[in-house]
Amino acid sequence: MAVVLQGFGAATALSSSDSLTSRKFQFGYLKSRPVRNGRILIVRSDLGFSEGSIQRARCAGKLIITNAVAANADSSTSSTASTPRLVGKGCKLVGCGSALPKLLVSNDDLAQIVETSDEWISVRTGIRNRRILSGNETLTGLAIEASRKALQMAQVEADDVDLIVMCTSTPDDIFGSAPQVQRELGCKKVPLAFDIRAACSGFVLGLTTAASYIRAYGYQNVLVIGADALSRCVDWTDRGTCILFGDAAGAVLVQASDGDENALLGYDMHSDGGGQRHLNAILKEDQTENVLSSTNGSALFPPRPSSYSCIQMNGKEVFRFAVRCVPQSVEASLEKAGLTSSDIDWLLLHQIHKTEPKKNNAGKPADHRCRCNSFADLT
Repeated sequence: MAVVLQGFGAATALSSSDSLTSRKFQFGYLKSRPVRNGRILIVRSDLGFSEGSIQRARCAGKLIITNAVAANADSSTSSTASTPRLVGKGCKLVGCGSALPKLLVSNDDLAQIVETSDEWISVRTGIRNRRILSGNETLTGLAIEASRKALQMAQVEADDVDLIVMCTSTPDDIFGSAPQVQRELGCKKVPLAFDIRAACSGFVLGLTTAASYIRAYGYQNVLVIGADALSRCVDWTDRGTCILFGDAAGAVLVQASDGDENALLGYDMHSDGGGQRHLNAILKEDQTENVLSSTNGSALFPPRPSSYSCIQMNGKEVFRFAVRCVPQSVEASLEKAGLTSSDIDWLLLHQIHKTEPKKNNAGKPADHRCRCNSFADLT
């Protein structure tokens, strides 16, 4: 999955504590490095999280955000249809924010509960720490904090927000968390607020949804949030999955603009449910006997309570999918944007595999790839 964005305005140096995707990828960091074309390629490739990796998107130039969907593990082709270029109303990113839980869990901490080590994890993934919700912290609380920072940066009041899209696979409420964010922000106009559950593709879908509402319905300000707490779904005795995930929230404000300032240049999106067998957390029935029910050869009623299983992942197949399909999505997104790999100055690569960039780097040198080693796999 891919989306091509172009940001406007001067780069702004921000505190590293505001950075969710990478402490290095801040405006200040980009200002300190030469950016020839002002274009950045953000790559998402795993099968576990919604994409919230656009943490410093208000900078000059273009961003190409790509995200391979979890269900695409069997997909080897990319759509060749051109994305229509809408004339007139456009959209751009004008603010961003992030929030992290207080608890930091290091690789050495994990080595106390599973058979692993800091070296084993860092060599294979680049990860050294992750943040985990604890105490009274909630995912909704993180989303609210990130949203307030995004609104503050954009200098937009909560009452001026027309839509809130919460991209999460782990909401605090099964009926959705976006309305709770709306309430806590104090949006007096009671704007539409809803959740998108699309795992690692959620944030990219949130961005295209925001653009669609702006272009089709004349919305002015859309708040897009990417937040997850997959620590709730991890089997902490399984070193193949527990080392990879962390909890966090990020938000951006997407604002309507004139057509000549349009920042959404194109996107490439696909789905293939065949990949579910390689990464899933399936709903299953509680096996505890229900003393109030009696089958007598008929259907069980009332039904037993159900809950989701822990994350089950075939890491090798996930990796094979990433190195096979992500380059196709990158190439398709570049083509739709009218760009080539030589036009891109920065690659913001997904965290899940440290070795992945070597196969998905579009020919760019290592010093132009930004990675995160302090937050594990985040929204």
